[in-house]
Amino acid sequence: MLAVLASTFVALIVTPALCAILLPGVANAPPDRSASPLIRGLQTGYDRLLRRLISRPGTAYLTIAVLAGVGIGIVPFLRPALLPTFKERDLLIRLNIAPGTSHPEMVRLVDRVASELRAITGIHNVAALVGRAVLGDQAVGINSAEVWVNIAAAADYGATVTAISTVLNNYPGLESEVQTYLNQTSRQVAAGESAPIVVRIYGQDWAILKSKAEELRQGLSGIAGVRDLKLSLPVEEPTLEVEVDLAAAQQHGINPGNVRRAASTLLNGIQVGSLFQEQKVFDVVVWSTPKTRGSLADIHNLLIDTPFDVPVRLGNVAQARIVPRPSLIRHEDVSRYVDIGINLSGRDARSVMDDIQSRLRQFQFPLEYHPKVFGAHEQQQAARNRLLAFAAIALIGILLLLQAAYENWRLAILSFLTLPLTLVGGLAALATAGAQSMSLGAVFGLLTVFGIAARNRIMLIRRLRQLERDQGESTALELILQGTRERFASISMTALTIALAFLPLLFMGDIPGFEVLRPAALVILSGMLTSTLVDLFVMPTLYLRLAKRDFPLKK
Repeated sequence: MLAVLASTFVALIVTPALCAILLPGVANAPPDRSASPLIRGLQTGYDRLLRRLISRPGTAYLTIAVLAGVGIGIVPFLRPALLPTFKERDLLIRLNIAPGTSHPEMVRLVDRVASELRAITGIHNVAALVGRAVLGDQAVGINSAEVWVNIAAAADYGATVTAISTVLNNYPGLESEVQTYLNQTSRQVAAGESAPIVVRIYGQDWAILKSKAEELRQGLSGIAGVRDLKLSLPVEEPTLEVEVDLAAAQQHGINPGNVRRAASTLLNGIQVGSLFQEQKVFDVVVWSTPKTRGSLADIHNLLIDTPFDVPVRLGNVAQARIVPRPSLIRHEDVSRYVDIGINLSGRDARSVMDDIQSRLRQFQFPLEYHPKVFGAHEQQQAARNRLLAFAAIALIGILLLLQAAYENWRLAILSFLTLPLTLVGGLAALATAGAQSMSLGAVFGLLTVFGIAARNRIMLIRRLRQLERDQGESTALELILQGTRERFASISMTALTIALAFLPLLFMGDIPGFEVLRPAALVILSGMLTSTLVDLFVMPTLYLRLAKRDFPLKK
């Protein structure tokens, strides 16, 4: 918008002033001398061709029908993708393996992956992060890692990325995701389930929560229109659990809290201080020796202090066992929850949600356990409705502005209905190039083409209206030929100037850094082609046949 305002200021104030200062004699020069030989030659050929086309209005109508058909046929196959895949030289690889994997094993695996990545031709540097720091901002476990890969500037980008994927695919059970930094930071990830309808069950005890969620999933499966119910449970990992025997602990004179604290210290360690050395800080942690915690039997033999100065075995006052526990604990409103994702088939989301609500009222939940229904479909529909409402307001505003420019409703409606045809070339270019996605660059390109087409259309029709008003003694055909001949230079030179500006982006190829500019250049060049053809050859015929003239022409 700032660029439009700046260009308007230059066009209305700066350019006229410079013309008056630097080109004082141009306004009084004869018409045949003010135009270059190239323009005069093109105008002559254009005038002959336009005379032939105007006498055959069926050609203009057929052109409109073809453009409309092509546009309507292409639009359903274009999928929205706001951001393209950026070809950055810095890649981020996220690695995940089964929960419960030890830290030494994870380090060994990441070292092996990094060594194979360094051996790939074109890789400049590799670095890795395993797990997360104590105060890190990423909620990941020790079974997760990040590998940063830098691709050399002279390397083949596509071949290098393919080689990286090949290396990662050779590790069974290892989940990997290769992405660039910009894609990773600008991608919007929705939390929780992305199904049209989600039933979220809240509670505290994990066993009860999981059991009730499974019962509810089976109960909802009989509702008409419901399919593919997915219970979203976090992956479980083996966890050491120590359960205190209250009676045995009381016999030895120790309370359960002391047993749990002693077991936690021996098995997990406890920080007791810090060591400062060479401007570095190291945590001092008290922990048992590895051989005393190597197995469940060793853990049961750990000694716990008592008030009688006679240590007691941990196995005498508690039971240690390996149990499955969720690797990720999800909370909302200070409560754990489990999601049930529901897909739809054959019914609308509103009717299915009403049946789900009715079924939930019949389902019995324990105290402090309750469900809640989320409708992602309704949120998407509401967002779509808001977008359509704003689009409708914008279209009405465009129509009113066209009427204000032409002072004629029939011309405003004619121009309003034919303006979208100027975008067909850009849409066809996307489909032909195989992109088939409305990325950020493609949207910018379409908006640019639409703005230039609207500007050319307004200037052409206003010039034709002015000629009707000032030269009523001429025939309608001669006035249209004169007006289009006068506007031919500006319309064609605008298209040619834009083509010269964007053609290098296409010839330079699909290289890193042009992920946004190249789709924009492709759409603008193709769109300007159809826009110029419609303005110079179709609109004059439509104006002659369909425009209502407020100023009668003299015979």
